[in-house]
Amino acid sequence: MGLVVPDLLHPFFAQVAKGLSGVLRQRGYSLTISSSEEEPELERQEIEQLLTRRVDAILVASAQWTVESFRRIEEQKTPYVLIDRRFTGLAAHFVGTDDEAAGLLATAHLIAQGCTRIAHIRGPEVSTAVGRVQGYQRALAEHGLLPPPGYLVPIGESGDVLGDSRGCAAMERLLQLDPHPDGVFCYNDPVAMGAMKAILNAGLSIPADIALIGCGNVFYSEFLRVPLSTIDQNSAAIGEQAAQLALSLIESNSLQRPKSILLEPALIARASTARKRVPSALTS
Repeated sequence: MGLVVPDLLHPFFAQVAKGLSGVLRQRGYSLTISSSEEEPELERQEIEQLLTRRVDAILVASAQWTVESFRRIEEQKTPYVLIDRRFTGLAAHFVGTDDEAAGLLATAHLIAQGCTRIAHIRGPEVSTAVGRVQGYQRALAEHGLLPPPGYLVPIGESGDVLGDSRGCAAMERLLQLDPHPDGVFCYNDPVAMGAMKAILNAGLSIPADIALIGCGNVFYSEFLRVPLSTIDQNSAAIGEQAAQLALSLIESNSLQRPKSILLEPALIARASTARKRVPSALTS
């Protein structure tokens, strides 16, 4: 079975791959992993190589802007499952997190901690980033808050490669605003790590001056200089569910209606947002 991810070094995709391989190994399947490095052309090449090798199924966390690569997979009648990122208008099997719920949960947590000027460092134009922006905007609207101009900052086309340096640069832009935000929701944990560096380098305190929350709950989040609040995406469970879905497609002798599996995100509250006491059940 083949897995194509945008960045194998990103802890989120490493955890997904671990969940995948654990299920596949038990069923006698091996996993071939390729990284597209967020390059659509490289992803297309990796998919072609997997098709040439006649793998049983392909799982893709895609960096594509079009669906042509998936049409090619369909022509070869190879089962495939999209992971984490999906495409409007493409009827395909999908396993991922409810990203709008993730954005809503993160932003509502900042509001609950007393933040009123909340910015969002957003990811690239992929479904994960779009969903998190929608959740951010929905949470603000539900609480009657409007972000000042400049509070929605994009980090460019790549949200996973060089996320920390891009997050630092985006946070530096936010710090130049008057007033600067008192809470920031970051697209993912590497971006939040970069934002944390910029805030501390400016001599500001986390969370007293600026509360900070990421998304992904990567393994090092709790060990940062200020332990990072984040949204847990159930990374390993995404891999496990995707493996089980792929196996069912391989073992089925007939076409199956595209299935979408959305896992619910969970808040992990740590020191980076601890302006107010949070319930112990939500604290990691």
